[in-house]
Amino acid sequence: MARTIRNQTLDTVTARAKLRVRREPYWVKIAAGRQIGYRRLGVRRGSWIAKYRDKDSGARSYKALGAADDACDADGSDVLSYDQAQKKAREFFGRAARLVAGDDDRSTDGPLTVAAVLTDYFAWREAKGGKSVAADRKSIEALVIPVWGDVLVSKLTKRNLEGWLSAIAKAPARKRSAAGKQQYRKPAGTDDEKRGRQASANRVWATFKAALNYAAANHRDISDEAWRAVRGFREVSAARPGYLSDQESLLLVNASASPFKELVTAALLTGARYGELGRLVVRNFHAESGTVEIRKSKSGKSRSIVLSAEGRAFFARQCSGRAADDLILPRSDGCPWGKANQARPMAEACKAAKIKATNFHALRHTYASRLVMRGVPLVVIASQLGHTGITMVERHYGHLSQSFVVDAVRGAFGDLGIVTADNIVGIRS
Repeated sequence: MARTIRNQTLDTVTARAKLRVRREPYWVKIAAGRQIGYRRLGVRRGSWIAKYRDKDSGARSYKALGAADDACDADGSDVLSYDQAQKKAREFFGRAARLVAGDDDRSTDGPLTVAAVLTDYFAWREAKGGKSVAADRKSIEALVIPVWGDVLVSKLTKRNLEGWLSAIAKAPARKRSAAGKQQYRKPAGTDDEKRGRQASANRVWATFKAALNYAAANHRDISDEAWRAVRGFREVSAARPGYLSDQESLLLVNASASPFKELVTAALLTGARYGELGRLVVRNFHAESGTVEIRKSKSGKSRSIVLSAEGRAFFARQCSGRAADDLILPRSDGCPWGKANQARPMAEACKAAKIKATNFHALRHTYASRLVMRGVPLVVIASQLGHTGITMVERHYGHLSQSFVVDAVRGAFGDLGIVTADNIVGIRS
């Protein structure tokens, strides 16, 4: 029998209680290419995960082993001690090695809980470099794990899943809050607010369902019958994002104080995301072609944004006299803009400009809306925004292009001369 690898950080419940809560597991090397990890999900809630890496191909496999015995006594099945987790990890390492060698036996290891399925799913997404993993995991931990975490996948039913989906759509939206002190917004009152909550519920369900489908694809005895027929809310994603008029954009820029003023200006001239703008350095601006290169985007792909003459002049001025690796849009202290540094100056600028309060992302919508209303093809706009297709652009901005369609048809079609002019005026009843 293989000996247990001791580790004073993970050996006992007392030792693990001293670890900082974080999403990245605390890893212990069992052997070459074989590791066991402990992830803290809360003050008294942790779980075990195994990671296997093939030495030849470099292929990685992950497996959720079960909950740690932080709050409950270990039972060797769903709740595991450190020793039990290692034993279960070794079984996984053996199966993973056989799969790499060509033995495609994906039989299940026994009853699976929803929490185990979700851990497996997110580990797989992280391994393949999936986008938005952190945001999706945060939503799942808040809205799925507390309700379904300890439930066996085999116990899920269409009825209870639909009831849960309806409940989270009716619940008030969560606010960004301090750890352990979750706060909520007011309950949805208007039709648009209700639509927004339903759209949010759909996004959470899409992630949850994808995890369940991933489990069904990897375990022969799992049926997708319970969730296959569960449908999200229909026609709730066609949000019409707010945007600023040209006059409002000018007022906002003039009311903003430097260096936030330059950040707002760049957003209106590029449609780039807040994080993308904060990472721009001088070498990303190409004066010859009049473009700004976004090296790291939400989609994981780089893109070049074509600038207008005004945008070209703005970036040329911002980059003048700076080194290639200097930030184009630094804060006043020279540091990059942080995750929430824009919220307060944006609110203050809107108030000073006497325009309706809005968030920084509305500047991206303003850029896109302006292009749509000027008849720019949606595929071009999608390319500028960094979308892989035109679906999102059509969904959010398609309604704005209707006026362009009307003007284009009427202007181009002209008169055929087949209708005789008269002076008859209709009378409304």
